[in-house]
Amino acid sequence: METNARFYSLSFGNIKTYLFAFLFIAGNILLPQLCHLIPAGGPTLLPIYFFTLIAAYKYGFRVGLLTALLSPVINHLLFGMPATSVLLPILIKSTLLAGAAAMTAHYTQKATIATLLIVVLAYQFIGTGFEWALCGDFYLAIQDFRMGIPGMLIQWWGGFLLLKALRNL
Repeated sequence: METNARFYSLSFGNIKTYLFAFLFIAGNILLPQLCHLIPAGGPTLLPIYFFTLIAAYKYGFRVGLLTALLSPVINHLLFGMPATSVLLPILIKSTLLAGAAAMTAHYTQKATIATLLIVVLAYQFIGTGFEWALCGDFYLAIQDFRMGIPGMLIQWWGGFLLLKALRNL
């Protein structure tokens, strides 16, 4: 399953970069609030990453980077989530996700089930290594793999379906 689509690499000088980043940041603020209504919804569904994946894959690294950095910080400032203790690892993983998604879209020029799986696994594995180095606790560092498999599946399949729906925009 694949979708050919238009993929962009918007510059920081383009007003569309900030417009799209604003929309994806809003999504990354609203979705976690909905997920936190479910017990353990944040660590299980990993909602803070979803729109970062879409932003970077569809509109390039700059939109993805703005979304990756500002979403967790704004959520933290407004709602205290993510907690201070996990903010840095989430920022690292979000940035890795933006880079992996933008690079994959740039080189493949298509969204497939396989490419999205590679993106999700790449940022999670590399991010887990950074998290382990930061906290020194392997068990804590692999939390996304212990609890977040449903969230990774949503990113993988939901990301594919949303990119497919957005293919002509």
